[in-house]
Amino acid sequence: MTDTDNAVVIERTFDAPIELLWKMWTDPEHFAAWYGPMGASIPVADMDVRVGGRRHLCMEMQTPNGPMKMWFVGEFTAVEPTTRLVYTDAMSDEDGNVMSPEAMGLPAGHPETTEVIVELEAIDGKTKMTMTHIGVPADSPGAAGWNMAFDKLTDYVGSV
Repeated sequence: MTDTDNAVVIERTFDAPIELLWKMWTDPEHFAAWYGPMGASIPVADMDVRVGGRRHLCMEMQTPNGPMKMWFVGEFTAVEPTTRLVYTDAMSDEDGNVMSPEAMGLPAGHPETTEVIVELEAIDGKTKMTMTHIGVPADSPGAAGWNMAFDKLTDYVGSV
């Protein structure tokens, strides 16, 4: 996957050491504490963080039509401790079976599987993070969701 024209790219600097930011992405308890847009919770975050390892998570949120659960599944394709993490991401059912984007109500042409690349760089006790989500347009609701998640991450890192 290399279509960076169809990608969300977000760069943030956190007032925290690189080891802590790495844990935020790789420890299921920490990941569940900040991931998702405002108002979302992550009741399930199963993450086997190794190349070929699986990730399976559930996101819950309230909508005007009541509570909604969304499941996601993927595989870690690169794990370079404290500096680089790459994984695939696809919508799934509760059992981890990949669902087509159309079946999940997304527009035609949305990729079934996307790729998330997280790059971390230590800079004077802080950590610069660049997250690239390939397959999600920069002007999409997904981009807004990532920005909300990173706002939550900023607050969470400050409380740990």
